[in-house]
Amino acid sequence: MTVPEVLFVCVHNAGRSQMAAGLLHHHARGRVLVRSAGSAPADTINPAAVAVMAELGIDLSRRFPQPLTAEAVRSADVVITMGCGDACPVFPGKRYLDWQLDDPAGLPAEQVRPIRDEIDRRVQALLAELLAGLTDEEPAPRPEHR
Repeated sequence: MTVPEVLFVCVHNAGRSQMAAGLLHHHARGRVLVRSAGSAPADTINPAAVAVMAELGIDLSRRFPQPLTAEAVRSADVVITMGCGDACPVFPGKRYLDWQLDDPAGLPAEQVRPIRDEIDRRVQALLAELLAGLTDEEPAPRPEHR
């Protein structure tokens, strides 16, 4: 089996999708290829998202929002949208999930923490599902986070 690839998409790629990608990358330890993108990327990552992720030892301070491309969607096994509406291209055979989550834009860290925690819960459930079919005999995956 190949390494599963997950793409997280939100509008600005500055909060929810960045936190989800950081959490999945952290928990997967190289067993899943993780990407994130935005349909209308912001200039920087939400500072409150950076702060609450740092509390978990996950550094988003060097990350920056990425534009959503058809190629990123095409290469993903699972595409998880978070409030980007119809901006995400749809390709037959891809698995799409839409996670309804509050937008952390403009919120202080104490209001972003519950959003982060809900994303973490969903990410861990997704990871368990993705890894259910993998065995220890398979070749080591390539650790990447884009």
